[in-house]
Amino acid sequence: MSQSVIDIEAYLHTYEQLKQAIEGLSENELKWRASPEQWSVTEVLSHLADHNIVVSFRIRELLSGSTAQLPAFKQDPWVSSVRANESSADDILDVFRALLVFNSQLFRRLTGEDWSKSGVNFKGETVTLEQAVQAFINHVQTHLRQIERIKQALPQNESVK
Repeated sequence: MSQSVIDIEAYLHTYEQLKQAIEGLSENELKWRASPEQWSVTEVLSHLADHNIVVSFRIRELLSGSTAQLPAFKQDPWVSSVRANESSADDILDVFRALLVFNSQLFRRLTGEDWSKSGVNFKGETVTLEQAVQAFINHVQTHLRQIERIKQALPQNESVK
């Protein structure tokens, strides 16, 4: 029986929050960038899917008792090298959701002791599994605010290019 210290429903709800955040946006609006250096909504979603993959690996490293430093990743090169803006927001969110569901099934099997397992992140800080998962939830919230800022900056009354 799980002794989860994480609100698994809040973790799963990140998918619904992202779906709601992009509701009603056209394909052009999803791919619009305020400048070449800034991400589009689609690129933000792709980053979150990438982040979910990395966090899923970190979770398993922590649970396994690995002494390897938890991996970081270079978000901007990842987003640009996979041509994230050429992706479908719906396809990206399908992957994001699949990882959430798979991980939540794992979370439900964990004990309180499992949640306390720790490792060293790429900054040299000791983090527990609980902290790693909560940081992921918080990270999604940060990017939800970024999506809102992008939506506020969308050109009004004209076709977005």
